[in-house]
Amino acid sequence: MIDVESDTRITRVGRVLRATAIDELPSLINILKGDISFVGPKALPFKIEDEESVRYDNITEIPGYEVRSQVKPGLTGMAQVYTPKDIDRSSKFRYDNLYVEKMSLWLDLKLIFLSFWITFRGKWERKGTKI
Repeated sequence: MIDVESDTRITRVGRVLRATAIDELPSLINILKGDISFVGPKALPFKIEDEESVRYDNITEIPGYEVRSQVKPGLTGMAQVYTPKDIDRSSKFRYDNLYVEKMSLWLDLKLIFLSFWITFRGKWERKGTKI
């Protein structure tokens, strides 16, 4: 995974866009079209092209994929809010599956609120906890 803080290809403006998640605004179009929801597991590519490609050929092989794929992907979710950006996918899937198990309007509202809180503080790219 590329370290955003030391990547020389990322401009200052790009760092601000990522830290505040403004680069996710085009996803609102997908929400309006009904392709994704506000809250749910983050949409993932089918092919794994990072350090986890050594362990898995494709995303369906990661434990927990089946459960998390039963719900519509979302703009934000438990894994995005509660985990550092650089943890492995199987750990993120555990949070996604917990979301599927506990889905409710209250949980969605809480995750949306926390996502706005992280955005206003510019902490999306933080390696540690965000909230």
